[in-house]
Amino acid sequence: MSKGNSVVSVFNTHQEAEDAIKELQQAGFDMKKLSVIGKDYHTDEHVVGYYNTGDRVKYWGKLGAFWGGLWGFLFGSAFFFIPGIGPIVVGGPLVTWIIGVLEGAALAGGLSAFGAALYSLGIPKDSILKYETSLRADKFLVILHGTIEELEKAKKILETANCDEATLHCAS
Repeated sequence: MSKGNSVVSVFNTHQEAEDAIKELQQAGFDMKKLSVIGKDYHTDEHVVGYYNTGDRVKYWGKLGAFWGGLWGFLFGSAFFFIPGIGPIVVGGPLVTWIIGVLEGAALAGGLSAFGAALYSLGIPKDSILKYETSLRADKFLVILHGTIEELEKAKKILETANCDEATLHCAS
């Protein structure tokens, strides 16, 4: 995945995000170009964590079925603790970008590792702050990468799938 075009959509619930992802999949969107980011609910009664054994990922937490189902077709998965946001679960190619930021310690202008990864993809800082706020509010982000034509089609699907917003970010 390289710096380029992306659509970022915000969903209030995991069910809305899951329904949108299913619609994208049915429309033929390449799932290897899709990332999902969200938080699970954390209490003493709901231990949260996951492990990866080869191609199988097992996740514990209130939204285990949601994340487990998504990891069946997304490329990569991780659980991060991002200061200022808290623990987040990430599925898709964005995992690689966050790890790259963490390993390279290339944080851009006071952004979190998550924010720096988005910034390295070409998403503007003002939008990143809005997306981080959405995560803190327990919303879910679905991020797609591709050509302008692919993303315009995907944006229309996302907008009809009950998202709060879907924003196309074009490479400069």
